[in-house]
Amino acid sequence: MEINYDYYRIFYYVAKYKSFTQAANILMNNQPNITRSMNNLENQLGCRLFIRSNRGVSLTPEGDRLFHHVSIAYKQLQMAESELGRGKSIQDGTVSIGASETALHELLLSRLSEFHTLFPGVHIRIANFSTPQAVSALKKGLVDFAVVTSPSDTSPPFRETPLKQFREILVGGSSYAFLSGSRRRLAELTDYPLVCLGKSTKTYEFYHTFYQSLGLTLLPDVEAATADQLLPLIRNNLGIGFVSENLAREDLESGKVVQIPLDEKIPLRSICLVEDTSRSLNPCACQLVKLLCRED
Repeated sequence: MEINYDYYRIFYYVAKYKSFTQAANILMNNQPNITRSMNNLENQLGCRLFIRSNRGVSLTPEGDRLFHHVSIAYKQLQMAESELGRGKSIQDGTVSIGASETALHELLLSRLSEFHTLFPGVHIRIANFSTPQAVSALKKGLVDFAVVTSPSDTSPPFRETPLKQFREILVGGSSYAFLSGSRRRLAELTDYPLVCLGKSTKTYEFYHTFYQSLGLTLLPDVEAATADQLLPLIRNNLGIGFVSENLAREDLESGKVVQIPLDEKIPLRSICLVEDTSRSLNPCACQLVKLLCRED
């Protein structure tokens, strides 16, 4: 019997993600073709591989045994491909990165500039996400790795590597300049409108926990979708808010925003690299990861 290797490639992704739709997206195919291929494979092998239900797809015992063998073979192929790739020049290729806005400005941009100088022929794709969105894109195989702010709440096979710590400060626009004269407790500022990232972000989760530790409740008046929206909102006096000290530096120096000193110390946060250890990176991505993990 002639082996249709494409069927097994499709089977690997359907079984890995327990979804015909997700496998179709990753393979840039359509779902009817994926379903038809898996029906053909089941007929060819003479057994059912999947149990389909409204809740998704699960493997039969036969499917589970097949996936064990196919995943080993697939990882071996990835390792071989990576090994061969390392013998080639990495002056061309593509790296796809999922990045949060703060991570982009705190670390990634400077390292990308250095990487581009070393490897100008490498094509870089950056998708701007919140931390949960970036991790989700990595789980779906849409990016090679993610560079995000902590916490990322990852678990194996995903690995989080801290790259750099940073501190955030409380700032306000010109209408709140009177708050910059002396240190204040955060409890004294709860009557002023607060600009914050939305509830689906890890930044919201971070400040929710911080407020709780002070016996306060985080109640944003204006919710932004991404970190790059915070400063414009604050600059235009829609409220006060927490932003990265580095991101705010230019606006602070120009007087567009003022720092509001606090008695409480805001905990340090980290820029983190998140990788899927079950997948091998291409040589270009490997080189960029080494550069990101370098200690200056």
